Amino acid sequence: MTISYPRQSARTRRFTLGVPRAFQIAADESYVVFLRTKAGDDPVTCLWTLDTATGTERLIADPAALDVPGEEKLPAEERARRERAREQAGGIVGYAVDREVRQAVFTLGGQLFIADLRAGTVRGLEAQTPVFDPRLDPGGRRVAYVSGRTLRVIELAGGEDEALVTPESDQVSYGLAEFVAAEEMDRMRGYWWAPDGGSLLAARVDETPVNRWSIADPANPERPATEIAYPAAGTPNAIVSLVLLKVDGRRVGVAWDRGEFPYVVTASWDRRGLLIVVQSRDQRAQRVLKVDPSNGETVLLHAGHDPVWTDIVPGLPARMGNGDLVWVAEDRETETRRITVGGEPVTPGGLQVRSVLGVEGDSILFTGSEEPTEVHVYVYGNDGVTRLTAGQGVFNGTRSGKTTVLSGSLLDRHGVTVEVRTANGAHPIESRAETPVITPNVELLRAGEREIRTAVMLPTGWEPDHGRLPVLMDPYGGPHAQRVLAVRRAYCEAQWLADQGFAVVIADGRGTPGRGPSWDRAVHGDFAGPVLEDQVTALEEAARRHPEALDLDRVGIRGWSFGGWLAALAVLRRPDVFHAGVAGAPVTDWTLYDTHYTERYLGQPGEEPDNYTSNSLIEDAGKLERPLLIIHGLADDNVVAAHTLRLSSALLAAGRPHNVLPLSGVTHMTPQEVVAENLLHIQVDFLKRNLS
Repeated sequence: MTISYPRQSARTRRFTLGVPRAFQIAADESYVVFLRTKAGDDPVTCLWTLDTATGTERLIADPAALDVPGEEKLPAEERARRERAREQAGGIVGYAVDREVRQAVFTLGGQLFIADLRAGTVRGLEAQTPVFDPRLDPGGRRVAYVSGRTLRVIELAGGEDEALVTPESDQVSYGLAEFVAAEEMDRMRGYWWAPDGGSLLAARVDETPVNRWSIADPANPERPATEIAYPAAGTPNAIVSLVLLKVDGRRVGVAWDRGEFPYVVTASWDRRGLLIVVQSRDQRAQRVLKVDPSNGETVLLHAGHDPVWTDIVPGLPARMGNGDLVWVAEDRETETRRITVGGEPVTPGGLQVRSVLGVEGDSILFTGSEEPTEVHVYVYGNDGVTRLTAGQGVFNGTRSGKTTVLSGSLLDRHGVTVEVRTANGAHPIESRAETPVITPNVELLRAGEREIRTAVMLPTGWEPDHGRLPVLMDPYGGPHAQRVLAVRRAYCEAQWLADQGFAVVIADGRGTPGRGPSWDRAVHGDFAGPVLEDQVTALEEAARRHPEALDLDRVGIRGWSFGGWLAALAVLRRPDVFHAGVAGAPVTDWTLYDTHYTERYLGQPGEEPDNYTSNSLIEDAGKLERPLLIIHGLADDNVVAAHTLRLSSALLAAGRPHNVLPLSGVTHMTPQEVVAENLLHIQVDFLKRNLS
């Protein structure tokens, strides 16, 4: 019996299970460490190594072989981290290594384990449970971890386990990342080891001033509501400071102007010293500061400023072998984000830098785009910039010495390929992901004067004499995410939707990544205008290319999160174009979304209230004249269900019929297999009924 695509996609977590990831290269380059599940439908992640000389894989740690509780015993901090990281699998979903990559530490069910990567042995460590975010010191002598809100250290030689510092109240934590750091800054960690393993830099987070919200479970009224500290736009953030903690108990605070720069973006501590990056609340300024570990005093290394906002780029700060700072600059002349070394650009105009993967000596490994639908791996060195990956696709990588691991997904084939390149040859790391039962037939095009990257899919086997099709726009459409990429598996769901009888169109308009500073910043103060306009432009171009296929009198739109907001916005403000909408987990009132994201784009609600009013769906409730289905997980702690409930109340007050589908126990990710599968069928049924 052939499995249906929705069931296969849900069971395989959108085909992410079985894909190797999280690569680390041994200092002597003899093996590569990675994570992978055993099969494409196995949600339990294991720890593996690959011998770089022979290409032989070795299973180091298998959760099934370890006597630990299941996923139901996960600490609350780990559940939150997985939600912030959009982690799809279970088991060993993360690990940390020492400098030589001889040992790795990880958690299972809140318990602490250490693996000897050469011997292939694993043992548990007696730690204060539940354990969260364990990290080995660079020398491999100690393990730091967080339990509750306390940062602790275990000596591997003697097994002593002690708290480095005691939180002053139940609102204070040491070593944890606050909500906006994890959700918006991509900083999942809250502490960093010194190179000598004798001290740590830790974030002290005080949530006392943050507003408290309640997330209830209406389907189970006997369960108490969960209280969360949620910093909504215009309200107080957590107070974040940094402290240097010696393993012998001494403590030194890090000094900088926290009033002017309240956001701690990241830290980097190597043999050249300790650097921190801080950001102003309006995000127009960032500072790279060098910290003196002896007294916590800071010296300014770099001051970045942008009249709209400054970007956070993964992998920075870093330093070259001679100590020069590696950073980025937004070049307005060429509309390019460029890497700088010692303040001088070293990457060419037109190559948009996405992330810095690593710096060794006088070379930099990084990802970038010459064409926004593709992401390639490059290296900068004495010979300039060289591209390491080929083909139409999206790639990533890591490197140590003469060994490089490159992974990539291509437009012309399914799956993820991983190659380990060494001085003596190359070996693949097998992906065990399932092959989708559906093969997308996608056309990538450029729409309008702005050349909006757009993807179009028609039903498999469709011919002009079959008649014109209702159109389904399927965008995300906002900052931080792209839908139109040169990756085949990215279009499997869209092709399945097309095969249900639609012409599917996906467009990445202004505000989406990879097109340069002016493109990114075109949505400043106004999501609605540019974003909606670009979706209409893409729709019109797709219809111009395929007039025999697209019926513009029957256009639907669906989306999730920002895409959910966009779907509802489309039917509210452009009912002449969009005839039905499905809005999943939509942000309906931007005053209910978090500080770092929302204020970046719309400013402070008290200072620029018109931005919030003009981008609110609540204000437009009385305009609804098209069918609208709103879907929301009641356990969502990112876009809380209050967004949907407020919009529904406003629609009801305006006498506007609509449909609401509440999902009990479901978070923003909707990871549950049955929920993910059936949601596709429900959306298709709604759209078919209303676009017939």
